[in-house]
Amino acid sequence: MLVFVVPHQFVTSICNQLKGKIRPECKAISLIKGIDVNEHGFRLITDMIHEALGVRTCVLSGANIASEVAEEKFCETTIGYRHRADGELFKDIFHTPSFRVNIVEDVIGVELCGALKNIVAIGGGLVDGLKLGDNTKAAIIRIGLYEMRKFSKMFYKDVKDETFFESCGVADLITTCAGGRNRKVAEAHVTTGKSFDQLEKEMLNGQKLQGTSTAQDMYNILSKKNLCHEFPMMTTIYRICYENLPPMKIVEDI
Repeated sequence: MLVFVVPHQFVTSICNQLKGKIRPECKAISLIKGIDVNEHGFRLITDMIHEALGVRTCVLSGANIASEVAEEKFCETTIGYRHRADGELFKDIFHTPSFRVNIVEDVIGVELCGALKNIVAIGGGLVDGLKLGDNTKAAIIRIGLYEMRKFSKMFYKDVKDETFFESCGVADLITTCAGGRNRKVAEAHVTTGKSFDQLEKEMLNGQKLQGTSTAQDMYNILSKKNLCHEFPMMTTIYRICYENLPPMKIVEDI
């Protein structure tokens, strides 16, 4: 069994090191949040692992802030599978009384939810920094969920609507917009005026800010396909992060 929990930029090099060293019946699961963008388009992390190593790969994602999981506070998570036996295997491994696992036959939907929610969390943090209140944050969450589903269904027709109501979908979106480093750094961007790069260095102790990099990846995908107008919130968040757009545009341009 292989469990991948690394920044997505390192997946290729790690897989190259593993080639020829694992058994053919090995199963893998990815806890990685992000997508791989290249000149040809983009790939999911589970596809990268499968293509590199030839192993069946599941994905785990959910409303799982690490510090709370470590304290064994109750939460749920979602495992996406292509073969039910694999989903059941990883459920048996990860499920505990305080860490409830649900499995769904939708690797792509679970994985895209895990990647895209970090962009929306940037929006949630901007709203907090601007002190716009709970109604505005609720609107950001709703619009964000809508754009996440729209993108997923646009590029992968088999993504299931039900997945967005699992822990990996709406629950993780709520949690990420209420806590977590993407929200925290975006709030600080508004209150201090500092760049996201500077705040990442000052606030995250070497961790990477996933929301900004994924927003850039998404913008690259959407702009190449002339789809930015179809995803106004994700596009606006990219421009706030990378083009010095005023934070108030998070509500004015969506």
